[in-house]
Order: sequence, then structure tokens, then C-alpha cells
Amino acid sequence: MTNADIATRDPIEHARALLAAKPDGLIEAVAREAGVSTRVALELLPAGQRLPVEPERFEEVWKELSTWGTVLFLMHTPDIVLECEGSLPVGSFGHGYYNIHGDSPIGGHIKAENCRAIYLVDRATAQGRRACSVQFFNGVGEVMFKVFVRRDAQRALLPEQLARFEALKARFA
Repeated sequence: MTNADIATRDPIEHARALLAAKPDGLIEAVAREAGVSTRVALELLPAGQRLPVEPERFEEVWKELSTWGTVLFLMHTPDIVLECEGSLPVGSFGHGYYNIHGDSPIGGHIKAENCRAIYLVDRATAQGRRACSVQFFNGVGEVMFKVFVRRDAQRALLPEQLARFEALKARFA
């Protein structure tokens, strides 16, 4: 049976085959091609590349991320990859949202109750660099947003943020 035959019969096996062929592939692209949710595709990564965190820990995780300084906040939809650098303001719950306001370009209202999964993701990029992010998923298995450890001018992960990411991983392991 070829990969094409597997893909026709089983979308998860198709996603698995795509990741085997390109282990550094963009998870959203793998998910779209295989016809599975982004969360399903992420779950196919080796366990060492993803650490699930209970969605009830949303505010705890957010508050920790708000101590990291300037991060890369990313939203990836089929129509746009929006990247914004800024600090994450501490928020508060009100009117059905987690409201974030402060002296940052990142602000607004997050429907935190829609968060059904959080993952700490640590994997290589297509350029062979390590990428570390905290990803928040909604109920249909798509990414609400991601928060990445930033890079310096030489494209190396910022050591202080990387240490905080590693501490977060240890806390939830």
C-alpha cells in the first residue's frame, strides 16, 4: 500500500506519513493537507516535542508568559500569519473574556473558555533551528494563538526566555 493509498483511507496515517517525510514541516500545513485538525497533527509529533497542559491552567500559563518580556505573539489562520512582538499584559476575566490591556501592541479580549488544550512545543524548524512556543487550541483543534521564545540578531533563542520556557516545561512535566 502506498502513502497515497493510506492517505485516501486514513487522514491520520496521511498526516503521520507527511511528518515522517518532513519532520520539520509546518504543523498547520500538514493538518490541512491530511484533512485533520492542527491539534491532531501536533499530537503525532514525538512526545519530546510537545507537552500538553490542562486548559484550566490558561490564566496560570498566561501570567507566567507575561513575565517573559517581549515575546513573539503569532496567529496562524488559512488567510494570514500575524506576528506581533510585545509583552503580554496580565489580564482579568470579565464579560466572558480574558481581557488584556497595557502598554503593549498586544491587547484585546480572549475567549479563554474556548481554550481546550495548551501545548509547550519544542521542535526544529525547516532551517534546522530550535523553536520553542506555547500554543493554545480551541475546541475544534485549531490554534487560537502561539507565544514564541524570541531570537536575537544572530537568530539564537534568547537565553533568559529559553530558561523560562524550560522551567515551564519542568513545572508541567
